[in-house]
Amino acid sequence: MRLIKTVFELEAWFVETGRRNKTLGFVPTMGYLHEGHCSLIKAAKAQNELVVVSIFVNPTQFAPGEDFENYPSDIDRDCKLAIISGADAVFNPEVEEIYIPGSSTVIEVTGEMTKKLCGASRPMHFKGVTTVVGIFFNIVRPDKAYFGQKDAQQALIIKKMVMDLHIPVEVIVCPIVREADGLAMSSRNVYLSPEERKQASCISGALQKAAEYLENGVEDRCNVVQLVEIIESHIRRQNMASIDYVRIIDGETFDDIAVIKPGRTVLAAVAVRFGKTRLIDNRILSISWEVQKCL
Repeated sequence: MRLIKTVFELEAWFVETGRRNKTLGFVPTMGYLHEGHCSLIKAAKAQNELVVVSIFVNPTQFAPGEDFENYPSDIDRDCKLAIISGADAVFNPEVEEIYIPGSSTVIEVTGEMTKKLCGASRPMHFKGVTTVVGIFFNIVRPDKAYFGQKDAQQALIIKKMVMDLHIPVEVIVCPIVREADGLAMSSRNVYLSPEERKQASCISGALQKAAEYLENGVEDRCNVVQLVEIIESHIRRQNMASIDYVRIIDGETFDDIAVIKPGRTVLAAVAVRFGKTRLIDNRILSISWEVQKCL
């Protein structure tokens, strides 16, 4: 596997490996890889002849006071995990390689999908994400790019950017990978104290409660307000949890909904803080045709 630091080196590697005649999968990350990232790399390797993993902590998606300066980093460890998972190259550029001196161009997806959920509390975040992902797409020029379902809003926004700008890349969204107790894997999990980490499992537990409640098919259990209350009440049992948002929305458009209808893709999305650590998670909810009586 090759560790690449510059665009020039990456172009040379493409020539060396005959990239023009091979399919290329791309996994963009901010490093400190975990099993969630590894699952994306494995999926990319299964579907492509070459796989490039980027490791780049993007400064433009962090607001003042967020954890940019202290974001966990271990490039040696990341390279080992990338190799084991099937990566052919790790692209680990410096900031100046991505944002060239004098750079003033941004890519921003506008509309309601960027204003709600994480966009409400982190208003500059997604502009930073789409700008850096757009830059990487131009540099790497992959056939397919892989993202995790945990960042469902980010994945939807990137799909919108790709469609609007006619970028020739297929965006693949892979399932959430969880710890044994259900906590969604995240590089930020290392920030949690032992007690915070113990309590954080309530997030996935709350989403599971909502899914079970809906599946029971009792009258009025398709009501979104009731399901939100189920999730919030479960999380509030933990004294260290501070809810940022709990929303149940259309999983394809992120539009608000009042009830869950059969055949509709619905997403229950949450963001919860434990101390200074902000964690996000989500779950796709569904309802069978047999439960139509509650609509």
